[in-house]
Amino acid sequence: MFEHDVLRWLHVLAFGYWIGGELGVFHASHMVVNRNLEIDERLRHMEVAYRIDIVHRFAIIFLLALGLHMGFNLGIQPLGGLWLVAMWVLVAFWCLLTWMTFAKRGSDLGLKLTRLDDGIRYILMPVLIGVGIWSLAFGEPFSANWYAVKVLIFGSLFIIGLYMRKVMQRWIVFFREMKISGSQSDIEDLLERDMKVAVRLAYVYWVAIASVAFLGVTKPF
Repeated sequence: MFEHDVLRWLHVLAFGYWIGGELGVFHASHMVVNRNLEIDERLRHMEVAYRIDIVHRFAIIFLLALGLHMGFNLGIQPLGGLWLVAMWVLVAFWCLLTWMTFAKRGSDLGLKLTRLDDGIRYILMPVLIGVGIWSLAFGEPFSANWYAVKVLIFGSLFIIGLYMRKVMQRWIVFFREMKISGSQSDIEDLLERDMKVAVRLAYVYWVAIASVAFLGVTKPF
């Protein structure tokens, strides 16, 4: 029980960093697309966004691992023992990769590492969504419907998260060009278009995050 309480405490902390990080990146990004600011000032806001973003990226990784570990403790999902050990080893590797993408941000290597990081999400996304749907239909491998729906929503959030990551990757390329040539109206228009879409998706994202938290706390079905 003590182990489970520690995991639950870590889960709450990770959730706080997740939603807090999202809000921080959201507000910093508005300054990044403000064409009335100097390029260097906008790049400083982008740097702030990246520094906040790395925290919530770690939080997402740990939330998934903690949720699966806690699910085993509760008897809701069947994979424990060596499987959990392997999961935490993979989590350590994923965190290292995530840190490297941050350390090399803005470089060609950083973009390549980010694409590799994205690849992990492209794998996890259909797996989590598929297992969640399967469990709702057949009662396994997750034996609790609230847990299956939580995993399903969490997997679906990767879709929005991947879009946001692609936006930030484009912004790196855009600002490289504007750093050399100065502000360009066509690029500024693309930045503002990206931001408008991102704002709408952010509201969906926050509602979904709140729903995941609600399911975990209330376990309504």
